[in-house]
Formats: sequence, structure tokens, C-alpha cells
Amino acid sequence: MSDIVETLHGVGVLFCDPEGDAVTDERSAVDLIAANYGRGADWVAVPVERLSADFFTLRTGVAGGIMQKFVQYRAGLIVLGDVSAHIEASDAFRDLVRESNRGRHVWFLADRDAVAAQLERVAA
Repeated sequence: MSDIVETLHGVGVLFCDPEGDAVTDERSAVDLIAANYGRGADWVAVPVERLSADFFTLRTGVAGGIMQKFVQYRAGLIVLGDVSAHIEASDAFRDLVRESNRGRHVWFLADRDAVAAQLERVAA
């Protein structure tokens, strides 16, 4: 499978291949954003498998740095997949997920159906 852009509720979403290059730091986040520039996607859905373990340990600053790059380059970030173990392990991560999902820049969603539902909610 390769990266694919889908339009959901009038919004382009790039669904990244789970087997692609890992997003481990700000540089790799910028590389991903740049590689997909001009493909008509407002959001980039990155599978949890492509994120380093440090992303889920907030004290490392990796999540904040990666999220900031997406905001800076005006691309929405969707962390796609099951993050329940990370939520259970860290109150701070749980709070980040809850607050992010209320916003319009970074979302933590389980699957494509959840992405479609979130886009429908914000379009209303």
C-alpha cells in the first residue's frame, strides 16, 4: 500500500502507508509534509506504527516538536490508530489527546471512520 489522498466531507486527507518512513523528530515531520505538498490534502493521517516511542513520552518533547511543525506548515496532523495503552500509562498524554481532539490542528483518531466522523463534526 502507498500513501493515498481521500476526500472526506470535502476535505483532503492523506492517509500514510503504515510501512513508510518513521516520523521520529521535527526534521522527519517536515520531510513528510514537504513530500506530500501539492497533493490536495489539508490533513495528514500518520499511523501510530510510524511514530517513534519517544512521541508518546511527552517529557522527550518529540510530540510537541512534531505537532508544532504541522501547525507551522498549516497541515493538520491525525495520529491514526490505537493509543489507548499510552493514554492509560500517562495522565499527561491522556490530557493531550483530549485537548487535541477538541481543536482543529491535531487529532488522535482510531481509524478512517473516526476521521470521517470528526471531519463531519467540524464541518457542521
